[in-house]
Amino acid sequence: MDREAHRDLRLLEAVHQDSRVTQRGLATQLGMALGLANIYLKRMIRKGFIKVVNVQPNRITYLITPRGIAEKARLTYEFMDYSLHLYGEVRQHLRAALQHCAAAGQRVAICGRGEAAELAYLSLKESGLDPVTVFDTEGGGEFLGMPVLPLADHAQVEYDLIIVATLDPASTKLTELLNAGVPEAKLYPLRRQEVPIKKAKPAARRNGERRGQAPEDK
Repeated sequence: MDREAHRDLRLLEAVHQDSRVTQRGLATQLGMALGLANIYLKRMIRKGFIKVVNVQPNRITYLITPRGIAEKARLTYEFMDYSLHLYGEVRQHLRAALQHCAAAGQRVAICGRGEAAELAYLSLKESGLDPVTVFDTEGGGEFLGMPVLPLADHAQVEYDLIIVATLDPASTKLTELLNAGVPEAKLYPLRRQEVPIKKAKPAARRNGERRGQAPEDK
């Protein structure tokens, strides 16, 4: 499921749960700017998934239509199918690395909270490992009974590997860890990621050679 389809599902769910929700409330729930939420809402209205009802002269209500309910059911099924496939893929991806860590007695930490971090935690337990700690961009609070430390404190903890617990390809978590000084060799993302191919630098031009002009014959 792509990000746009997931966003459509969340918008339909929000309107279905609370017909009095405002555009500002939708923007907050979806984590986007107010103007962008307005654009998505208008698109849902044009497709006939949401209906606008004037309750008072200065107040409107958004109602999900029968067509919108059918679309929400379709997207929900698609999301569940996608999630099951993704979770199976992630657990298989982690299994080999964690079995190696368990055999070598390595210490593994988790970076992140939420469903992705829970998946990483379960995979660790299945491999007979306990996370040495849990990091996040901002520390504070607990995750599954463990105190969450800020990334800035990573040098104070002994670890051999950090599982980057996010399933969002657009997440900046990996970049944050690298910027915090965590060695790239100690980072293990939940999802397989392609290593960017570095473009070769153009060879230095010889004397008398201009851009777009072949070198002179000697």
